[in-house]
Amino acid sequence: MNDTTIDYYNNNAKSFISNTIDCEFSEMQDKFLNYLNNSAMILDLGCGSGRDSKYFINKGFNVTALDGSQKLCKVAENIIGQKVVCQDFRNLEYNNKFDGIWACASLLHLRKEEIKTVIIKCIEALKTNGIFYCSFKYGNYEGNRNGRYFTDLTEEEFNKVISEINNIQIKEIFVSNDVRKGRENEQWLNIFIKKLSNFPY
Repeated sequence: MNDTTIDYYNNNAKSFISNTIDCEFSEMQDKFLNYLNNSAMILDLGCGSGRDSKYFINKGFNVTALDGSQKLCKVAENIIGQKVVCQDFRNLEYNNKFDGIWACASLLHLRKEEIKTVIIKCIEALKTNGIFYCSFKYGNYEGNRNGRYFTDLTEEEFNKVISEINNIQIKEIFVSNDVRKGRENEQWLNIFIKKLSNFPY
């Protein structure tokens, strides 16, 4: 994420959390968990308030929560009861560690040319047969929106982003409506990807 987007979350952590913490998102969360075994290790990439990390932890999963905003990390630590890693997504350095990576509405703050690089880092961080979930606002817009940088994607544009990444398989790709009250007409692109094997990508 760029500095402007990080600043937005640091300066608006309270309002962001109040708008997202109680959203009912179990259908998507459970769809993700259904790909994993009961002892799975999960990376919540861009954990925000910690809503999803808490859900996964309460289901008995081992979760590493990570976010780029210092303020959100501090709040999330109180919500999930464990340390949250404060790190830029572009600096991920895990290898063969996680069974699942959950990147809900987080990679969308990267520029389009950065998304492929971070997805490769996520695939590297997964074990073989691991599952990677990510979501983007649906559309073709790229640029600043209300103080944050966004890259919106369609199915076609996402497929272009990952077209040269080897050893992965799209398990599901579909559009859903926003779960936040009053924003039900906004659409999201959801993608579930399976890592088929190790290098090369």
